[in-house]
Amino acid sequence: MLPYAKSMLSRTDLDAMPGVTVLDFGTDACGYCQASAPHIDAALAEAPGMLHMKIEDGPGRPLGRSFDVKLWPTVVVLQDGREVARVVRPADVEAVREALAHGDRIADESERPLQTISP
Repeated sequence: MLPYAKSMLSRTDLDAMPGVTVLDFGTDACGYCQASAPHIDAALAEAPGMLHMKIEDGPGRPLGRSFDVKLWPTVVVLQDGREVARVVRPADVEAVREALAHGDRIADESERPLQTISP
């Protein structure tokens, strides 16, 4: 399990990223993050080609605020820089799979609806 890292990227950088990017906001000390990590890692192992970024979040961290992160972990799926799905505190691998599949499924569509998946 990789640690959460302080991001040097800005929201503008992420908005410009091509393809599917998975942002995983949380902290290493967060019990919910530790409990969800195996589910997130398992789903991502089944989704090759998706860029996964574990981003340390907290007070004063503008990147998490720009994505309206309120609880950890929050997994945000971007397709060509646009949010297409998110899952908050995933309790199982299926919730993460569903969010990742949504991002992958709409890769070629012009309309990209946002999907929020709750535990």
